[in-house]
Amino acid sequence: MQSTPIVKDLVLVGGGHSHVEVIRRFAMRPLPGVRLTVVARDVHTTYSGMLPGLVAGHYSFDDTHIDLGPLVHRAGGRLYHDNAIAIDPEAKTVSCLNRPPISYDLLSLDIGSSQDTSVQGAAEFAIQVKPVSNFTLRWAEAEKRILASTTPQRVGFVGGGAGSIELLFAIRHRLLKLTAYANRKDIKLSFQLITASDRLLPGYNKRVQKKFEQLLRSAGVELNLCERVVKVQEGLVVSESGKSIDLDHLFWVTEASAPAWLNETGLKLNANGFILVRDTLQSVSHPNIFASGDIAAVVEYPRPKSGVFAVRQGPPLKENLCRSITGQPLRSFKPQRQSLSLISIGDRYAIGSRGPFTLGGRWVWRWKDW
Repeated sequence: MQSTPIVKDLVLVGGGHSHVEVIRRFAMRPLPGVRLTVVARDVHTTYSGMLPGLVAGHYSFDDTHIDLGPLVHRAGGRLYHDNAIAIDPEAKTVSCLNRPPISYDLLSLDIGSSQDTSVQGAAEFAIQVKPVSNFTLRWAEAEKRILASTTPQRVGFVGGGAGSIELLFAIRHRLLKLTAYANRKDIKLSFQLITASDRLLPGYNKRVQKKFEQLLRSAGVELNLCERVVKVQEGLVVSESGKSIDLDHLFWVTEASAPAWLNETGLKLNANGFILVRDTLQSVSHPNIFASGDIAAVVEYPRPKSGVFAVRQGPPLKENLCRSITGQPLRSFKPQRQSLSLISIGDRYAIGSRGPFTLGGRWVWRWKDW
């Protein structure tokens, strides 16, 4: 129970990696006179780096999720389990799906991103990896259908980035393990990866790209490079070249996109709809609004959408929120230019890369696990 009079209302929208760290730090060192309110669509937030391990069966749900309830309670805050659907910067309110508007003095957004499903039929017939809570439910349903099938099962993945490849290996590992355990030799599995790019893992060094192409081909995965999907139907995808690929299950792991409702907020956004922020994580257009994680686009230091960068934004975000409340100058935050990428390939084996350096092995998976 807060005994100090409320001076400022700090509202955090979203339970992403940055906000989890902000809440944790408020629990360790609260700011007197500040009422903390957290609005989150999911009260159990997933650590994205562990999602492939959850899918592969290496981790349990509790291993990979943070319960926001106890964390917010320890920070002396209020947790509203709801979807934010609008912001009124003039009235300084956040509108939610199932409750009255929430007033704020200072607002921070860490609502993650989703996949672009503007391709005809993608939203209806593909399983999107984001938001993760929806993905885990739909993956569980797909897993049951595959194990109950009596016909060959063709599984496809749209996207040639690290997320798509890691998810493919995780799902392949899980399905092969489950079918072997159930002695279901009659279930024939095949896998397809489809990408508009002429190579896998754009942005990675050539050794990593070549290594993963070899690993995928060795695993029997059919690679469809330079094939931009333009239409999805039930059991079928069609590419721009006219190629049709028959599939029973399709996973959509394309580039991140931002929610459309941000366009109505008056916040300055980049061309892709993400919130433009300074190196202080403060909105370039509204000084009392901050953003971090996937939803933010840092003007001075553009970086890929990655949980690694989101986690490291947590401490400077908390500091600058406190500085803004107390009227102190904000501090700039410069992220590292490159991050260490650790991509698992299903069976407790991983490939690591940073810049031109590449390494792999079971010890790399144990490093990632640690």
